[in-house]
Amino acid sequence: MSTTTKSPKKVARAAYKIAKSTLPQYAHHYSPQKYTQPQLFVCLILKIFFKTDYRGIVAILTDSLDLRKCFNLKNVPHFTTLQKASKRLLSLKIANQLLHSTVEQPTIDLAAIDSTGLEAGHISRYFVRRKRSKQLEAYEETQYKRFPKLAVICDCKNHLILSAITTRGPSVDVNQFCKTLQPATQQFRIKHLLADAGYDSVNNHHYARDVHHIKTTIPAKHGRPTQKLPKDKYRREMRTDFDSETYGQRWQVETVFSMIKRNFGSALRARKYWSQNREMMLLVLTHNIAIILLVKELFYRAGRTLLFDSFN
Repeated sequence: MSTTTKSPKKVARAAYKIAKSTLPQYAHHYSPQKYTQPQLFVCLILKIFFKTDYRGIVAILTDSLDLRKCFNLKNVPHFTTLQKASKRLLSLKIANQLLHSTVEQPTIDLAAIDSTGLEAGHISRYFVRRKRSKQLEAYEETQYKRFPKLAVICDCKNHLILSAITTRGPSVDVNQFCKTLQPATQQFRIKHLLADAGYDSVNNHHYARDVHHIKTTIPAKHGRPTQKLPKDKYRREMRTDFDSETYGQRWQVETVFSMIKRNFGSALRARKYWSQNREMMLLVLTHNIAIILLVKELFYRAGRTLLFDSFN
């Protein structure tokens, strides 16, 4: 299992470097130019890293001069400044650009897709009235819980997230396959994609294989149980020639969700729908930044070890 860095200074430096290569210095030519957009982005990343809210990260930065020096922040922004910056910096277009900047390799040999639910501090509830049976006219009230839902595609080799979409649950996964895959295909060449039976459909196979030339492995279990082979060639292949050995690596995406929830918490602090979506994208970005830091550190240690052995 991959691990993430625990150093806030390293996270701040890495986030600052990624943001400077992706974002313009200022949102507008006539902006106050008191803080740069990369600096505000680092503050948002640190908010997730410290598992706190906007007021909390402002207090931490006020007391941490050394941490502010890592991204040249002289004055600490007001918490409302960070809240407004999140609306601008975590829009879907900009968030995808930042996410793609965290993954360097253009070709992905094996990837996996899945979704998970997160907890919300204030969960909305609604009631659905339905008949108990056709014969009886009585109705019963059924209570459903709505929760933030995050769907991702990750690299099975290093647990980096390639693309992510945010929705509300409970909802089926099969309709979110194309929406989750499409942003990843714009930036990466994925050779093989794994998914559980919740994504099983003819359209999903054809979208991945025929449109983007990605091999898919999805158990063909949709519909009523039957001994007959599916009519579609790709779903029939899942019955006759299923790659069970490679499919065993699908659990890597479950590891990604476990890492996010263990390191940054499973509950969102945002209350409103769009704020929760932005916070989920921030979780994804923070996860990737913490991962690539450790990968680079391991490569650095391995290089120094080889160099030391060559001199001896």
